[in-house]
Amino acid sequence: MLEVVALSALTAFLTAAGNGAAGEMGKQLLLSTGALARKTMGREAPQPTGPEGWQALAGQVHARLGDDPRRAEEWALLVRSTPDQSPTLAPARGLPPATRNFTNRQQVLRQLKREATRPSAGRPRVALLHGAPGIGTTAVALRLGAELHARFPDGQFYVDLRADAPGGHGPEPATVLLLLLRQMGVTPDRTPPTASGREELYRRLTAGRRALVVVDHASSVAQVRHLVPATPDVFLLVVVSGRPFALEAERVLVPALTDRYAVQMLRRVAGRDGLARARTRMPRLLEHCAGNAFALKTEALGLLAEEAREARAAQETEEAEEALRAGDSGADPVRHAARQACDRLGPTAARLVRLTALGGWPSVDAPLAAAAADVPPDEADRMLQAAADLQLVEPLSDGRYRFRPEVGRYLADTAAPEYGIPECSAAVARVLDALLNRALHAAHAALPQSWRTEPAPPAGSPYRGEAEGVAALAAEVGNLVRAVSLAEEHQHVTTALRLARALWPLQLKAGHWDEVLPALRTAARCADEHEPRSRTAAGLHFQLGHCLGELKRWDEAGRAAQAAVESERAAGHLRGEASSVELQGLLNLYAWQFEPAYERFVEAERIYRRIDAGQEGAEDVPRALALAERHQGRALRGMGRTAEARRLLESAAEFFKERGEGYNQARALTDLAETLAESGERTEALTRIAEAESLLTPAATPHLHYLAGLRQRCEGAG
Repeated sequence: MLEVVALSALTAFLTAAGNGAAGEMGKQLLLSTGALARKTMGREAPQPTGPEGWQALAGQVHARLGDDPRRAEEWALLVRSTPDQSPTLAPARGLPPATRNFTNRQQVLRQLKREATRPSAGRPRVALLHGAPGIGTTAVALRLGAELHARFPDGQFYVDLRADAPGGHGPEPATVLLLLLRQMGVTPDRTPPTASGREELYRRLTAGRRALVVVDHASSVAQVRHLVPATPDVFLLVVVSGRPFALEAERVLVPALTDRYAVQMLRRVAGRDGLARARTRMPRLLEHCAGNAFALKTEALGLLAEEAREARAAQETEEAEEALRAGDSGADPVRHAARQACDRLGPTAARLVRLTALGGWPSVDAPLAAAAADVPPDEADRMLQAAADLQLVEPLSDGRYRFRPEVGRYLADTAAPEYGIPECSAAVARVLDALLNRALHAAHAALPQSWRTEPAPPAGSPYRGEAEGVAALAAEVGNLVRAVSLAEEHQHVTTALRLARALWPLQLKAGHWDEVLPALRTAARCADEHEPRSRTAAGLHFQLGHCLGELKRWDEAGRAAQAAVESERAAGHLRGEASSVELQGLLNLYAWQFEPAYERFVEAERIYRRIDAGQEGAEDVPRALALAERHQGRALRGMGRTAEARRLLESAAEFFKERGEGYNQARALTDLAETLAESGERTEALTRIAEAESLLTPAATPHLHYLAGLRQRCEGAG
């Protein structure tokens, strides 16, 4: 009896295959789907680029299945046997802890609770919480999460966009979705590469759930528009430090504290004795703070140390009044509080935080601050701790700190008037050098055999092994991306290019494509301006093309890969040229353009064979040729030329077996098993599946799941 998979099931399968192709096995499924779509259509079927395209393809395929029993069976087996690897909503880490000094925001909390708990009535539950910088918007959001914890049993998910916005514009909407999915427990290999795929997954994860989603320091409606919930018991809380934007939501303003509650906050932080010491200055102090929670807390922390500075109290008050009359930075309560904190910190530590703030770094540690101020790391560590006590920096985990945006801007703005432009420029250059040294060591540890990474510098601290190198780069990715832009701005061109090249392990091994993309765009453009048609320019265009390809931006990726080919060719670098042509082939392959892919892989093989013994890269040629064989076999399989594909895939598998590369052998055997199954040689395919399974460790769970599904397809075929 003919079984034709339902159109709705086929549409869901194709859409899931297209959106889920992030990890290696996602790509494998996508290639199998593309090969079967081509056979069914009897012609090339380019991969769709959006939901409507996948729906149209499903309709076209489904229309042909009623007249083609064999294809109908193949589709039914593929759909049924594909294991459901959809992520599930992981237990949330929850929101950061609320502040102990929360004061008089009951009216604001009532408004938010009303929106969070009202009858849905078909209207999404969304609130836009806004207020002046330092007024306490984040504190209100965290307090709300603490008070409504029981209402959201499926989790509270928090994304802070400030660390991703050193330039002030904030991350792209697709990156915001990525950050939120990470909080929801989605691993990189299961994260869709496209914005539409990520939004679809976000909606699947939250469907029917009771959850709180908080997006802090949002800067545009585009960042959060796609997060508006479609399920009645998800509450989206968008927090804006500054002016609100036009989001369809319940707008809730966090106002300045009245004098009564401002005094209450001062008392909670400084204690009754501290408050008593400031009684005579209280009217002026309240005027300067203007009900701003950050400014009040900073003043309160100063009151705790009042005994050491009572003699300066009158002078400070007079200076603050003059600043207020003159309309300078003292007129802003946050900037005034930061200035007061710098005075209390002392000149040496104040210099350190001002010079460190110049870079606009997402976070810093003691060695980076030490580089900025040109002091020993242990001294920098003590100064950062003292600055944290006065709210000039906020402590994070693992010995790192970050600046509040408005405080960081004040510190950076006042650095040049205090110390002069030459010293400020030197401070930025020292931090860039420190980051470059750190990145080069980490990149070399992550990919010790790769010719795309520089040797580790003689100075600095090495990392122990590949995992530690990748982890170090991942921990520093925000700073490294910022450093590329800052290095170009300060005309440290070589540093900018080397920093970007050091990001390669994050692309290849950790899937940080969204994060590194802005830096690669900047570096590739910079290389074209300063080192055109060089190996450096070629390497950066290669990285850019790879990154764009992983994000399925095929046209842009193709242009970058072509630029890499042209620059490698101009530089006379055969290994780089062959590798870049191979990248072009992979881009074609994953876009279901099988003929162009095959032609690129054949061209790459020809270039590899031109590398003679003794030339750079000669020792890598045998392995490169085996990989080219595997890629050619995959393309031929997509074209329906299974006999030729089988020969090449068998050769590649045998090469990796002789080299003892079990994982690459398993990959080639998986391709071979699929090719055999499509040729009707299912018994031989099952043998190859078992051979591949024996080579994989339990850590290769996605690959093992895929092989189990492939086995089911072979065993279920008639």
